[in-house]
Amino acid sequence: MLDRLNLEGLRYAQAVAETKSFSAAAKAYGVTQPALSNGIARLEERFGARLFDRSPRGVTKTAFGARILPLIDNALSGLDAITVEAQRLTSADDNKIRLGVSPLIGPQLVARAFSAVRELPVPRDLVLREANMEELREALLTGDLDLVLIPAVAALPRFDHLIIDAEPLVVIDPLCQTGTPVDLASTGNDKLIMVPDTCGLTRFTTDLFKAHEMAVHAYPGEPASYQALEEWVNLGLGSAILPVSKLTSPDVPHRPLIDDGNEVEIFYEAVWKSGTSMAPDLRLLAQDLAAR
Repeated sequence: MLDRLNLEGLRYAQAVAETKSFSAAAKAYGVTQPALSNGIARLEERFGARLFDRSPRGVTKTAFGARILPLIDNALSGLDAITVEAQRLTSADDNKIRLGVSPLIGPQLVARAFSAVRELPVPRDLVLREANMEELREALLTGDLDLVLIPAVAALPRFDHLIIDAEPLVVIDPLCQTGTPVDLASTGNDKLIMVPDTCGLTRFTTDLFKAHEMAVHAYPGEPASYQALEEWVNLGLGSAILPVSKLTSPDVPHRPLIDDGNEVEIFYEAVWKSGTSMAPDLRLLAQDLAAR
């Protein structure tokens, strides 16, 4: 049986066990829910028994799943640790921390990362890579990256996390009076221009509106950059919500976004894989970023 087990099916099952949801697991892996469900169905066919029961109340482990899923978790953790450590040990230069960042991460946070790396017990070089959320997750899994800085908008099972920063969101609108706060509830009828759902901002905005039981009225097109987003706003195509660090200039007309009198903030987290030789330094680095 072992030579016929599909690795992705094992990972899908692990993600469902951790998130207790097929849809959340699919979202975390960046695959469609049917693809994840089919992968688990094929795995259950190989096992000859079901791992999960689904009902209107949610997803629960079967008695069989409760025995098998911890073994799956241990096996995948071991495989991932082998891959990461082998790559680290055979690297031409293992004195580097390879840091991946979402395009949403501001330059100030990246600069803090450079400073924090220099203060580690063993000084290291920092190598940066910017990529979308799914690419960063895959690079962590394969060991191509050691640490990523991303908006805290998606579950990433099997990784260590630490919130390291937060920043306020603003609404940009060419007709607005800069500095005048705008309440989230009053944006419900606005047409929002949104970037592709790869950096985390669109997911954050969608989840924010959903949490307040508000519909998102999105402009049907998508700009490829934050600068283009501002330009489209200036054309009168709609308004937009951005972290304040993503404004191209303080002179861009914008208003703080508030909810019940408080600033709406987006949080950023450091994510890394435990169980590797570099994990203690990565945790120190994350803790240093959180303290600055």
